[in-house]
Amino acid sequence: MDSKIFEELKRINEYNSEFWYARDIQKTLEYTKWSNFLKVIEKAKESCQNSNIGIDDNFCEIARTIEIGNNAIREIDDIMLSRYACYLIVMNGDPRKEVIALGQTYFAIQTRQQEIMEQFDQLSEDNKRLKIRNEMKEHNKSLSEAAQLAGVKEPKDFAYFHNRGYQGLYGGLGRKEIHERKGLKKSQDILDHMGSTELAANLFRATQTEEKLRRENINGLKEASETHYKVGKKVRKTIEELGGTMPEDLPTPEKSISQIEREQRKKIENKDKK
Repeated sequence: MDSKIFEELKRINEYNSEFWYARDIQKTLEYTKWSNFLKVIEKAKESCQNSNIGIDDNFCEIARTIEIGNNAIREIDDIMLSRYACYLIVMNGDPRKEVIALGQTYFAIQTRQQEIMEQFDQLSEDNKRLKIRNEMKEHNKSLSEAAQLAGVKEPKDFAYFHNRGYQGLYGGLGRKEIHERKGLKKSQDILDHMGSTELAANLFRATQTEEKLRRENINGLKEASETHYKVGKKVRKTIEELGGTMPEDLPTPEKSISQIEREQRKKIENKDKK
Protein backbone atom coordinates (compact mmCIF):
# COMPACT_ATOMS: atom_id res chain seq x y z
CA MET A 1 0.00 0.00 0.00
CA ASP A 2 1.30 3.47 -0.85
CA SER A 3 0.04 7.04 -0.86
CA LYS A 4 -0.52 6.93 -4.62
CA ILE A 5 -4.01 5.60 -3.87
CA PHE A 6 -5.05 9.09 -2.74
CA GLU A 7 -3.70 10.64 -5.92
CA GLU A 8 -5.72 8.15 -7.97
CA LEU A 9 -8.94 9.12 -6.16
CA LYS A 10 -8.54 12.79 -7.05
CA ARG A 11 -11.17 14.28 -9.38
CA ILE A 12 -11.16 17.51 -11.41
CA ASN A 13 -14.32 19.62 -11.71
CA GLU A 14 -15.47 21.86 -14.57
CA TYR A 15 -13.47 24.75 -13.10
CA ASN A 16 -10.26 22.69 -13.25
CA SER A 17 -10.16 22.45 -9.45
CA GLU A 18 -9.27 19.21 -7.68
CA PHE A 19 -11.56 17.46 -5.21
CA TRP A 20 -12.20 14.06 -3.63
CA TYR A 21 -15.53 12.29 -3.02
CA ALA A 22 -16.05 11.48 0.66
CA ARG A 23 -17.48 8.06 -0.24
CA ASP A 24 -14.23 7.18 -2.03
CA ILE A 25 -12.15 8.37 0.92
CA GLN A 26 -14.39 6.41 3.31
CA LYS A 27 -13.67 3.11 1.56
CA THR A 28 -9.96 3.82 1.25
CA LEU A 29 -9.66 4.69 4.95
CA GLU A 30 -11.38 1.38 5.77
CA TYR A 31 -14.54 2.79 7.36
CA THR A 32 -17.25 0.22 6.64
CA LYS A 33 -20.18 2.40 7.72
CA TRP A 34 -20.96 5.81 6.24
CA SER A 35 -22.50 6.89 9.56
CA ASN A 36 -19.20 6.26 11.38
CA PHE A 37 -17.24 8.14 8.75
CA LEU A 38 -19.61 11.10 9.03
CA LYS A 39 -18.51 11.45 12.68
CA VAL A 40 -14.90 11.89 11.50
CA ILE A 41 -16.07 14.43 8.93
CA GLU A 42 -17.89 16.40 11.64
CA LYS A 43 -14.69 16.56 13.70
CA ALA A 44 -12.84 17.75 10.61
CA LYS A 45 -15.46 20.48 10.09
CA GLU A 46 -14.98 21.62 13.69
CA SER A 47 -11.23 21.87 13.10
CA CYS A 48 -11.92 23.86 9.94
CA GLN A 49 -14.22 26.25 11.77
CA ASN A 50 -11.74 26.66 14.63
CA SER A 51 -9.12 27.70 12.07
CA ASN A 52 -11.51 30.40 10.76
CA ILE A 53 -11.65 28.74 7.34
CA GLY A 54 -14.97 28.46 5.51
CA ILE A 55 -16.57 25.04 5.87
CA ASP A 56 -18.68 25.38 2.72
CA ASP A 57 -15.56 26.08 0.65
CA ASN A 58 -14.04 22.76 1.70
CA PHE A 59 -17.02 20.45 2.39
CA CYS A 60 -19.71 20.60 -0.30
CA GLU A 61 -22.68 18.27 0.29
CA ILE A 62 -24.14 16.80 -2.91
CA ALA A 63 -26.32 14.00 -4.22
CA ARG A 64 -24.88 11.82 -6.98
CA THR A 65 -25.85 8.66 -8.80
CA ILE A 66 -23.84 5.45 -8.80
CA GLU A 67 -24.15 2.14 -10.65
CA ILE A 68 -25.14 -0.82 -8.45
CA GLY A 69 -25.04 -3.59 -11.04
CA ASN A 70 -27.20 -4.83 -13.91
CA ASN A 71 -27.17 -1.27 -15.30
CA ALA A 72 -29.18 -0.10 -12.29
CA ILE A 73 -28.39 3.19 -10.62
CA ARG A 74 -29.28 4.82 -7.34
CA GLU A 75 -28.79 8.22 -5.76
CA ILE A 76 -26.58 8.59 -2.69
CA ASP A 77 -25.57 11.46 -0.43
CA ASP A 78 -21.93 12.45 -0.79
CA ILE A 79 -19.55 15.30 -0.02
CA MET A 80 -17.04 16.93 -2.34
CA LEU A 81 -13.88 17.49 -0.30
CA SER A 82 -11.04 19.90 -0.89
CA ARG A 83 -7.44 18.85 -0.27
CA TYR A 84 -7.56 20.71 3.03
CA ALA A 85 -10.76 18.92 4.03
CA CYS A 86 -9.12 15.56 3.32
CA TYR A 87 -6.12 16.62 5.40
CA LEU A 88 -8.39 17.45 8.36
CA ILE A 89 -10.23 14.15 7.98
CA VAL A 90 -7.09 11.99 8.06
CA MET A 91 -5.71 14.02 10.97
CA ASN A 92 -8.91 13.16 12.89
CA GLY A 93 -8.79 9.50 11.87
CA ASP A 94 -7.37 6.50 13.73
CA PRO A 95 -3.55 6.79 13.42
CA ARG A 96 -3.15 3.07 14.20
CA LYS A 97 -4.42 2.26 10.71
CA GLU A 98 -1.62 2.13 8.15
CA VAL A 99 -3.81 3.76 5.51
CA ILE A 100 -4.60 6.68 7.85
CA ALA A 101 -0.88 7.25 8.42
CA LEU A 102 -0.33 7.20 4.64
CA GLY A 103 -3.15 9.69 4.19
CA GLN A 104 -1.71 11.98 6.85
CA THR A 105 1.65 12.03 5.06
CA TYR A 106 0.15 12.50 1.58
CA PHE A 107 -2.31 15.28 2.42
CA ALA A 108 0.10 17.04 4.80
CA ILE A 109 2.69 17.27 2.04
CA GLN A 110 0.15 18.26 -0.60
CA THR A 111 -1.40 20.91 1.66
CA ARG A 112 1.97 22.30 2.68
CA GLN A 113 3.13 22.42 -0.94
CA GLN A 114 0.03 24.42 -1.84
CA GLU A 115 0.63 26.84 1.05
CA ILE A 116 4.21 27.35 -0.06
CA MET A 117 3.13 27.92 -3.66
CA GLU A 118 0.54 30.48 -2.62
CA GLN A 119 2.87 32.28 -0.22
CA PHE A 120 6.05 32.12 -2.27
CA ASP A 121 4.92 32.57 -5.87
CA GLN A 122 6.08 36.18 -5.90
CA LEU A 123 9.31 35.59 -3.96
CA SER A 124 12.77 35.07 -5.39
CA GLU A 125 14.56 31.78 -4.74
CA ASP A 126 16.78 33.51 -2.17
CA ASN A 127 13.77 34.83 -0.26
CA LYS A 128 12.04 31.46 -0.44
CA ARG A 129 15.12 29.86 1.10
CA LEU A 130 15.26 32.46 3.87
CA LYS A 131 11.59 32.05 4.73
CA ILE A 132 11.64 28.25 4.85
CA ARG A 133 14.97 28.20 6.70
CA ASN A 134 13.53 30.45 9.40
CA GLU A 135 10.50 28.18 9.68
CA MET A 136 12.86 25.23 9.89
CA LYS A 137 14.68 26.80 12.83
CA GLU A 138 11.44 27.23 14.75
CA HIS A 139 10.14 23.75 13.94
CA ASN A 140 13.47 22.12 14.83
CA LYS A 141 13.12 23.68 18.28
CA SER A 142 9.59 22.32 18.59
CA LEU A 143 10.74 18.93 17.29
CA SER A 144 13.53 18.80 19.88
CA GLU A 145 11.04 19.71 22.62
CA ALA A 146 8.72 16.90 21.49
CA ALA A 147 11.67 14.50 21.38
CA GLN A 148 12.70 15.52 24.90
CA LEU A 149 9.18 14.82 26.16
CA ALA A 150 9.45 11.42 24.46
CA GLY A 151 12.59 10.62 26.45
CA VAL A 152 15.45 11.90 24.31
CA LYS A 153 17.70 13.53 26.90
CA GLU A 154 21.46 13.49 26.23
CA PRO A 155 23.23 15.51 23.47
CA LYS A 156 24.46 12.31 21.81
CA ASP A 157 20.87 10.98 21.87
CA PHE A 158 19.57 14.12 20.15
CA ALA A 159 22.30 13.76 17.52
CA TYR A 160 21.19 10.16 16.88
CA PHE A 161 17.49 11.13 16.83
CA HIS A 162 17.98 13.91 14.26
CA ASN A 163 20.32 11.77 12.16
CA ARG A 164 17.67 9.05 11.83
CA GLY A 165 15.30 11.60 10.34
CA TYR A 166 17.87 12.51 7.70
CA GLN A 167 18.53 8.84 6.96
CA GLY A 168 14.84 8.23 6.31
CA LEU A 169 14.47 11.22 3.99
CA TYR A 170 17.80 10.80 2.20
CA GLY A 171 17.67 7.08 1.46
CA GLY A 172 20.10 6.04 4.19
CA LEU A 173 22.38 9.07 4.10
CA GLY A 174 22.95 10.69 7.47
CA ARG A 175 24.07 14.21 8.33
CA LYS A 176 27.76 13.37 7.78
CA GLU A 177 27.17 11.79 4.36
CA ILE A 178 24.93 14.68 3.23
CA HIS A 179 27.59 17.11 4.44
CA GLU A 180 30.25 15.32 2.38
CA ARG A 181 27.99 15.04 -0.66
CA LYS A 182 27.50 18.81 -0.65
CA GLY A 183 31.24 19.37 -0.28
CA LEU A 184 30.84 21.47 2.86
CA LYS A 185 33.37 22.37 5.54
CA LYS A 186 32.92 20.94 9.04
CA SER A 187 31.69 24.30 10.36
CA GLN A 188 28.99 24.68 7.71
CA ASP A 189 25.37 23.70 8.48
CA ILE A 190 23.79 21.55 5.76
CA LEU A 191 20.44 23.33 6.15
CA ASP A 192 22.10 26.62 5.21
CA HIS A 193 23.21 25.09 1.92
CA MET A 194 19.88 23.76 0.66
CA GLY A 195 17.60 25.18 -2.00
CA SER A 196 13.96 25.94 -1.24
CA THR A 197 12.70 22.55 -2.48
CA GLU A 198 15.12 20.59 -0.33
CA LEU A 199 14.40 22.79 2.68
CA ALA A 200 10.66 22.26 2.18
CA ALA A 201 11.14 18.48 2.20
CA ASN A 202 13.02 18.74 5.50
CA LEU A 203 10.36 21.04 6.91
CA PHE A 204 7.69 18.42 6.11
CA ARG A 205 9.81 15.80 7.85
CA ALA A 206 10.24 17.91 10.99
CA THR A 207 6.61 19.07 11.33
CA GLN A 208 5.11 15.62 10.73
CA THR A 209 7.52 13.92 13.15
CA GLU A 210 6.74 16.46 15.86
CA GLU A 211 2.99 15.98 15.43
CA LYS A 212 3.32 12.18 15.48
CA LEU A 213 5.50 12.17 18.62
CA ARG A 214 3.00 14.33 20.48
CA ARG A 215 -0.17 12.74 19.10
CA GLU A 216 0.85 9.14 19.78
CA ASN A 217 2.68 9.79 23.08
CA ILE A 218 5.74 8.00 21.80
CA ASN A 219 8.24 7.19 24.54
CA GLY A 220 11.93 6.26 24.53
CA LEU A 221 14.97 7.14 22.42
CA LYS A 222 14.69 4.10 20.16
CA GLU A 223 10.98 4.49 19.42
CA ALA A 224 11.25 8.28 18.90
CA SER A 225 14.23 7.86 16.58
CA GLU A 226 12.53 5.14 14.55
CA THR A 227 9.44 7.33 14.28
CA HIS A 228 11.64 10.12 12.88
CA TYR A 229 13.19 7.66 10.42
CA LYS A 230 9.83 6.28 9.27
CA VAL A 231 8.33 9.75 8.76
CA GLY A 232 11.39 10.78 6.73
CA LYS A 233 11.06 7.61 4.67
CA LYS A 234 7.35 8.23 4.03
CA VAL A 235 8.03 11.80 2.94
CA ARG A 236 10.69 10.46 0.56
CA LYS A 237 8.30 7.85 -0.85
CA THR A 238 5.61 10.45 -1.41
CA ILE A 239 8.06 12.75 -3.23
CA GLU A 240 9.00 9.81 -5.44
CA GLU A 241 5.37 8.95 -6.18
CA LEU A 242 4.67 12.56 -7.12
CA GLY A 243 7.57 12.50 -9.59
CA GLY A 244 9.81 14.81 -7.55
CA THR A 245 13.59 14.80 -7.35
CA MET A 246 15.12 12.99 -4.40
CA PRO A 247 16.61 15.51 -1.91
CA GLU A 248 20.17 14.19 -2.24
CA ASP A 249 19.99 14.78 -6.01
CA LEU A 250 18.92 18.42 -5.74
CA PRO A 251 21.63 21.00 -6.54
CA THR A 252 23.48 22.82 -3.77
CA PRO A 253 23.06 26.61 -4.14
CA GLU A 254 26.18 28.72 -4.57
CA LYS A 255 25.15 31.12 -1.80
CA SER A 256 24.63 30.06 1.78
CA ILE A 257 21.75 31.38 3.88
CA SER A 258 24.31 33.46 5.82
CA GLN A 259 25.50 35.12 2.60
CA ILE A 260 21.94 35.95 1.58
CA GLU A 261 21.26 37.44 5.01
CA ARG A 262 24.41 39.58 4.81
CA GLU A 263 23.48 40.81 1.34
CA GLN A 264 19.98 41.74 2.50
CA ARG A 265 21.30 43.57 5.58
CA LYS A 266 23.70 45.50 3.36
CA LYS A 267 20.85 46.54 1.05
CA ILE A 268 18.84 47.77 4.02
CA GLU A 269 21.83 49.71 5.39
CA ASN A 270 22.49 51.35 2.00
CA LYS A 271 18.82 52.21 1.67
CA ASP A 272 18.82 53.82 5.14
CA LYS A 273 21.92 55.87 4.26
CA LYS A 274 20.18 57.23 1.16
